[in-house]
Amino acid sequence: MSTTIYRAKSIITLNGYRPRAQAVAVRDGRILSVGTLDECLAWGPADIDDSFADKILMPGMVEAHGHSAEAMLLSIPYVGFYDIPLPDGSRAPGVKSYEQLVDVLKAADAALPDGEVLMANGFDPIFFEGQPRLDASILDQVSTTRQIYVRHASGHLATVNTALLDAEGIAADTETPGVPRDASGKPTGELQEAPAMSLATAASHKFMVLNGNPEGLFDYGRLCRNAGVTTTTELVGLFMLVPESVAVWQDVVNRDEFPTRMSVYNVPGIPGIPADYAAAAKKALDFQSLATDKLRIGGIKLVGDGSLQGWTACCGAPGYFTGEDHGLAQFTQEDLDLAVTTFHEAGLQIYLHANGDATVDQFIQAVDKALRKTAWLDHRHTAQHSQTTTSSQYRAMARLGIAANIFTNHIWYWGDQHYAQVMGPERVERMWAVKSASDMGVSVTYHSDSGVTPTSQLHTAWCAVNRVTPSGRVLGEAEKVDVETALRAVTIEAAFQLHMDHEIGTIEAGKLADFAVLESDPLECDPMALRDIKVWGTVVGGVIYEAEGN
Repeated sequence: MSTTIYRAKSIITLNGYRPRAQAVAVRDGRILSVGTLDECLAWGPADIDDSFADKILMPGMVEAHGHSAEAMLLSIPYVGFYDIPLPDGSRAPGVKSYEQLVDVLKAADAALPDGEVLMANGFDPIFFEGQPRLDASILDQVSTTRQIYVRHASGHLATVNTALLDAEGIAADTETPGVPRDASGKPTGELQEAPAMSLATAASHKFMVLNGNPEGLFDYGRLCRNAGVTTTTELVGLFMLVPESVAVWQDVVNRDEFPTRMSVYNVPGIPGIPADYAAAAKKALDFQSLATDKLRIGGIKLVGDGSLQGWTACCGAPGYFTGEDHGLAQFTQEDLDLAVTTFHEAGLQIYLHANGDATVDQFIQAVDKALRKTAWLDHRHTAQHSQTTTSSQYRAMARLGIAANIFTNHIWYWGDQHYAQVMGPERVERMWAVKSASDMGVSVTYHSDSGVTPTSQLHTAWCAVNRVTPSGRVLGEAEKVDVETALRAVTIEAAFQLHMDHEIGTIEAGKLADFAVLESDPLECDPMALRDIKVWGTVVGGVIYEAEGN
């Protein structure tokens, strides 16, 4: 077996006992030694590679809440507010007005064959304060004959036109929750949460097709590589719902040229609709035999509530600051108890989507009941998003071993809206409580929820460090963390939550040779410049993947 020693300007190991190094020796995809060049050479003959002599190496960043839809949905029009990165290193422009939205959709309508549903992704009406909420009448300006489906940035809501409402029979007498009506009793065109969104059957089918696109899956790997992410996740794994997708994932992710590791957490059914959890647990355990070096099979993903900016997350007293509370609990307490206990007893880790503190309460109760019945001290069940979780809840989570994957990117992308519309000036100060949670003994990582915000763990870390919004407002000065703490959150803590901390997350002997290659040192730069550090590329299992757009 040959050995390659990579020299760097500096190596940030995050391993504690040897925080800095100058060289790292790699053999057979694993780290042989990290330290000085002489220390690495002491292991025997090696090739010295100076490709990174002027670069900074750090552990490959880990995205423990990702979605391949970030890239798979790039084949339909992007209509989000912010510009987003593309796999080739360029950027897609955002949509800043309803007028621009209509223009983009009209252009797409003109290019589509007759009868095909027009779909777009990423819009969020909350950015257009003072204007009427996006509804069917606005989309009718594009077409009164073609079905139109605009998926919101959160993925928890959509807005459709009248042609789609009529074609799908969504009317005043529709009983499915999440179909708001206007003063006359007619559906507005907004569909809230999965049961209501699935009423748009043609659009839902098209989304399923898009989510099985191998080119899109490969493009997601490219986006991760460009951001220095060497391990990411699919948090809406569809292996149970779309069995034919398994072969696609095996083929794409296991390719030598695919530039990241992926861990898939499968959903047991359509969110909001009770499932056969025992049967789902058996299938999930069977899927674990598919695991490879690059394709990992995680646990179970459950969806407990909706979106804060969509007013569909479940929040405790005093509720939302402004707007109508559309909180939609996706589980009764009894059903969540059953789901959590079933998967827990099967030895399957559970990730629960929980934006609102009321949903976190449900999760705490369910995990407590499961642990009282079946002891498992290292389950690492995790509250995903965990945006409004309170101090008392974090204390309970620490006692129960529940981790928190906190959606820090909201500070930048929706922080001003949370201050003015969603949570209000006081409670927004204790949202995304990364420092308090960690101080209380909770394992904390951050995420981009890729597809909702762009994949970039440097950006999620930047948010945790600076907590600044686009208007310049600082939200929660007391919850800021230092840069090293933030880097640990997006490396070793994220690896811990994926049950992979014995393999990745630090640069030390025996672990996989997964590195992010940076152009400047994050521990020496101005903290406000952290998100602007250029990523040269990655190393995954000793294989170099240069970012596009360099």
